[in-house]
Amino acid sequence: ARSRTVGELLAPTSPFDKKCGRENWTVAFAPDGSYFAWSQGHRIVKLVPWSQCLNNFLLHGTKNVANSISTRLPRQNSDSGQKNKPCEHIIDCGDIVWSLAFGSSVPEKQSRCVNIEWHRFKFGQDQLLLATGLNNGRIKIWDVYTGKLLLNLMDHTEVVRDLTFAPDGSLILVSASRDKTLRVWDLKDDGNMMKVLRGHQNWVYGCAFSPDSSILCSVGASKAVFLWDMDKYSMIRKLEGHHNDVVACEFSPDGALLATASYDTRVYVWDPHIGVILMEFGHLFPPPTPIFAGGANDRWVRSVSFSHDGLHIASLADDKMVRFWRIDEEYPVQVAPLNNGLCCTFSTDGSVLAAGQDGSVYFWATPRQVSSLQHLCRMAIRRVMPTSQVKNLPIPSKVVEYLCYQI
Repeated sequence: ARSRTVGELLAPTSPFDKKCGRENWTVAFAPDGSYFAWSQGHRIVKLVPWSQCLNNFLLHGTKNVANSISTRLPRQNSDSGQKNKPCEHIIDCGDIVWSLAFGSSVPEKQSRCVNIEWHRFKFGQDQLLLATGLNNGRIKIWDVYTGKLLLNLMDHTEVVRDLTFAPDGSLILVSASRDKTLRVWDLKDDGNMMKVLRGHQNWVYGCAFSPDSSILCSVGASKAVFLWDMDKYSMIRKLEGHHNDVVACEFSPDGALLATASYDTRVYVWDPHIGVILMEFGHLFPPPTPIFAGGANDRWVRSVSFSHDGLHIASLADDKMVRFWRIDEEYPVQVAPLNNGLCCTFSTDGSVLAAGQDGSVYFWATPRQVSSLQHLCRMAIRRVMPTSQVKNLPIPSKVVEYLCYQI
């Protein structure tokens, strides 16, 4: 089945732009679904209110030049009462943007640094931040509502390739860099760097938190997939199975599954608790042997994203296709064409997939279906129970296999 296009945000192009490449390496939705952000290829990040973006798609058809939206959106007002009215912002980050992440604050989540009494920033309940990872190794933190720069984090010595906030509202930020390290920052402690995670022998391409914020997955060159305990900042295990660089990773909404995308033309779905591969989605048939897995670069998988229903995965490959997979089916359930796609992510409600290309973004309607009661029960159980505990439950073996996503 062909996926239906919802809309597109086209970056304005000028003649010289075409010569120097406008790769859009990163797109992101705010956790509450209020904002959408993408890098326009160079130093510029565009922040747009998502609901007004959708309204514009409905009003004006699918095509939408990004700059024309600004005429229809209210401008940010100095009046603090306007703070919660979403407004568009254009942010100049000062260097090429490689990664973006939204983070929202929960006041009850205290900073891990307990002896600090004074902070420049007090993050309230409605705080929404945007972190941008740059070519020069810096990470800039912005206030989404005002577009103002709050913090400038400097410690990486190479490109900051990916960023992820802990989902628990603690404003713990992890950055993955080409300097072979991951760094953990506490934004509630004025961006203090708490820890350096070392283990990768080469570039780190991506990182992702589990939904309960207890585990971090990091992926990189040399087939590396690492799992880290974020309470002790120690490595739990290394996942073996990919035959080429691993470039993207994401946990399922219940934390029971982990999807990783690699240049070996495959997406693997793992049980991260025991380190086994449960499913394999191939982008080249027949799949290449390990010796030739690096050669099929027209099928390299660039990005992977888990849907919020826990049933669908989207992948983006160099064969000019976006694929939607069901976790229990071998072949894609929907496809869509996209040249030079580099990144993709599901919207907060899971109804739309956004994919970044050459400074522009394209949106597709995602496969929708009502989840079965069994699947909803499985997700509810797996949110609170790792695989080892499920296997010890006094229930029939078939039910155990279902709860462990093995059937």
